[in-house]
Formats: sequence, C-alpha cells, structure tokens
Amino acid sequence: MTRFDKSPTGGAANAVQVRGLVKHYGETKALDGVDLDVREGTVLGVLGPNGAGKTTLVRCLSTLVQPDAGTAVVAGYDVVRQPRQLRRTIGLTGQYASVDEKLAGWENLYMIGRLLDLSRKGARRRADELLERFSLTEAAKKPVMQYSGGMRRRLDLAASMIGQPAVLYLDEPTTGLDPRTRNEVWEEVKRMVGEGVTVLLTTQYMEEAEQLASELTVIDRGRVIAGGKVDELKAKVGGRTLEVRPTDPALLPGMARALDEAGLDGIAGATVDAGEGLLYVPILSDEQLTAVVGLLGARGFGIAHIGTHLPSLDEVFLAITGEKTSDAAAESPASGESTAPTAPTASVADDKHEEVAA
Repeated sequence: MTRFDKSPTGGAANAVQVRGLVKHYGETKALDGVDLDVREGTVLGVLGPNGAGKTTLVRCLSTLVQPDAGTAVVAGYDVVRQPRQLRRTIGLTGQYASVDEKLAGWENLYMIGRLLDLSRKGARRRADELLERFSLTEAAKKPVMQYSGGMRRRLDLAASMIGQPAVLYLDEPTTGLDPRTRNEVWEEVKRMVGEGVTVLLTTQYMEEAEQLASELTVIDRGRVIAGGKVDELKAKVGGRTLEVRPTDPALLPGMARALDEAGLDGIAGATVDAGEGLLYVPILSDEQLTAVVGLLGARGFGIAHIGTHLPSLDEVFLAITGEKTSDAAAESPASGESTAPTAPTASVADDKHEEVAA
C-alpha cells in the first residue's frame, strides 16, 4: 500500500507534496517556486489564466518533463528520482484526447492495460469494466475516429483509470464538451474520489472548480498567488452581500435612506433592486449583519427575508489575477503549455510507453 506523508496541519495525509518547483523554457519561467499539497482522497483545483503554468505543473508531476529545481513527491515517490515507480501509480487525462484514433475503443484500453503489465485476461476484464462504466460498451468495437468529442473524452478518462491510479491528473478535462457530457464526466470524477482516488484538476471553468474541488490553488505567471477552500477565497475578496426583502417593496427606498443616515461603522453603498424587491448591503462581518438588521427592525421596517451570498468564483478569479490572461507566457509549445497531443495514450506507465510513442 502506498504511504503518504502527513499534512502540515495534522489532517489527512498528502498524496502530492510540491516545494519550490521551478521550470524554465528559455528566458520564460513557466514555474517559479510553486508550493502545493493535495490531501489524499480529495480534489485540488488549480486555476489560472492561459500561460499561468498549469499544464507545465501537470507535466512535471507526471514525469513528462523534468523540473529545473525544487522537489515533488507523489504517492510516496520522488518525481525526479523514482519516475518508473511513480508512473505505475498515476493516471493522466490531458487537454486533448490522446487515444489512438485508428484503434477501436476496446483495443485502446486493452493495449494500455498490457503496457501496464496486466495479464491478457486482466487487461480484457479491465477494458470491459471501464467501457461499461463510461457508457461506451456499444461503441467498443468502433474505431475511435468515429467517436464524438464527448465519447473520446470519456474514453480518454477511462484510459487514465486502467491501472487504478492512486493519483489522477485532469488537465482541463471537459474543454469543448457539451453540458450533458460535462456533467457525466463530473459524476465519474466524484465517484472515483469516493473510491479513494486523489485528483489534481486544472480548469478554467469556475463552475467545474466549485463542483469538484474541495480546495483551490490559483497560479499566475508561474507562482501560487492564492489558495484555500472556495468560500475562504470568496471571503478574501469583497466579503459578503446582505440581501434584505421587506414585507412591502414600497419600503425599499426608506430602508436605504435609513442606513445611509445612520452611518453604521463600515456600512456604505446599500442599493435597491426594485425588480427583485431586494435591498443589497455589502458587509464584512457578522457584527455588521447584526447591526443592519437591528437598525431596520428598530426603525419599524417589516422584514420578510434576509440572506447573504459570497462573490462568484469568476469574480474571485478576476480579482486575484487582475486579468483574464497572463502576459508573461502564452500557452504554447515554446513555453511548455500544451496545444496538441503529445502521446498516443492517456495513461502514464513506464518507459515502454515512450517506445510505443516512438
């Protein structure tokens, strides 16, 4: 059984530990001292604009490229010193489906199983199991070139699961998928995590991060610039908004004036949405929430409903990064960020894979 180091906080063990990871491409620092931890049996979402270094990070952690400095331990194995052992405990689904289009879906999975040293019987059984699990049994004998984009993505994800990995890398796994197929992929990822798989997920879909990730790390220009649980990140930018619905919408202007005249400490900018019948009040603490509700009640305003909401993850992302794209490095082969498939299989086994790729 793979052993993981305990997390610094004393909680669950860390399946992935990265310290000071650096990777250069010429003058460009794709990674500039990245630190991160992924707790065993959880999903860490890695967010960042194009060119931030997300794919380079995945490539380093999956032994596809070697870092220039720093350390990374995945599933108990050092990424640089123990690549062969590590490749047998991880799976990878890249940005683009990398299965062989001329082979049938079943043949792709069987081939990868054999590359991972499964017996013929074991590889056949595993291929059959995964095709059924990903609803591809009816297309098992068809060449992958006849598959839809969603079917290819599901096959790619199935390929990464052939070896029953302890750690799975998903590099923008639902790019280009329709909403229905994306939801199917999400459900499958949740099921894998429920079975104990640890997932490092890179994505630019905020909804995807909220659906799957228990914690988030934001990377920009090769550096980690923020991290934590989703609600923690939301609380760091702009606090909460208090929503107050009066018993009579006609009370809204008077409520806004009362708050403005009272001059409560830290409370400013209450706004009225007549269409929704709501008063919005930015707040930073529970004390401010109590003060607002108390004042409105003391002034005799009837309140039918109160609630709070945090900023959306999109707002958090833009507030933290400051822009949608990074100027330092575009995601291109020159900077190490993938724009095309690099191997004929989505799984990482050992050096035999490289021989097949050649």
